[in-house]
Amino acid sequence: MFVCLLSNMTNALANAICERCKASFTPTEKMVNCNGELYHEQCFVCAQCFQQFLEGLFYEFEDRKYCEHDFQMLFAPCCHQCGEFIIGRVIKAMNSSWHPLLRCCDLCQAVLTDVGFVKNAGRHLCRPCHNREKAHSLGKYICQKCQAIVDDIPLIFKNDPYHPDHFTCSNCGKELTAEARELRGELYCLPCHDKLGVPICGACRRPVEGRVVNAMGKQWHVEHFVCAKCERPFLGHRHYERKGLAYCETHYNQLFGEVCYHCNRVIEGDVVSALNKAWCVKCFGCSTCNSKLTLKDKFVEMDLKPVCKHCYERVPDELKRRLSKQDSKDTRKKKMPICL
Repeated sequence: MFVCLLSNMTNALANAICERCKASFTPTEKMVNCNGELYHEQCFVCAQCFQQFLEGLFYEFEDRKYCEHDFQMLFAPCCHQCGEFIIGRVIKAMNSSWHPLLRCCDLCQAVLTDVGFVKNAGRHLCRPCHNREKAHSLGKYICQKCQAIVDDIPLIFKNDPYHPDHFTCSNCGKELTAEARELRGELYCLPCHDKLGVPICGACRRPVEGRVVNAMGKQWHVEHFVCAKCERPFLGHRHYERKGLAYCETHYNQLFGEVCYHCNRVIEGDVVSALNKAWCVKCFGCSTCNSKLTLKDKFVEMDLKPVCKHCYERVPDELKRRLSKQDSKDTRKKKMPICL
């Protein structure tokens, strides 16, 4: 497609002639200069309809110039799929013409412009889809690496078939064994895979390509870091470790946890053992004034709960005597249950 402009005769040669009618130009006449060729304005027209070109736009074929409409009607092929004229790149296939982006695989919808296609049972298929259909009909496998049919006995790795000579490291070309590692669709031997620095899941022993969970000195797929009891993923929630296994809070409590007598939650960190019970450090305090206690502080057991020395001194003497008698009967060792 070309664009030509009108110009005045002033700068043209005096002996210039029109390329179409071979006549000369008058001094005041406008001419059309098209790639060095001069035309009368009325001579610069479509070779088919003899109409002037709109905005100077035209198509040239075999040294003749055409307007867009006539060029399409005469020479531009029609797309077999959409029926429109094709201007530019044309795909020729099965005695028909196609727009490049309209010829797609009937199964996977991949554009067939650059990869080509194979006709299969009236369908237009890309080569991989054609191979899969053919292998299925023959009861054979498709090599995971080259996507071609495996005519002999395939090598199976993690349920994927390979040509024996294609089961090799993508980096060094070394023949692989069952210890192969897969990453982004490629196979690697252990040394090459380790050089890539990709974490290996502690559960499935496969590479972790997306989000990774770092816990218990290992790395995990998010969906594989689960409770050892209920097998539910933690998904960012807190876990509890014991003997190399991870547990959710519920099952850790059921199986191993010491529950605080006061808050009824699993005790994290140090445990205070007093009055035959377990307490969180922050929960162990006077049941009367709520002041914090330690095992170094003096406290008294009243109603199965600790009471600090100061609160106990405010208890009526009659109640103290009754508590002392009750304690003597229970323990037969001390008059007053004071713990140090």
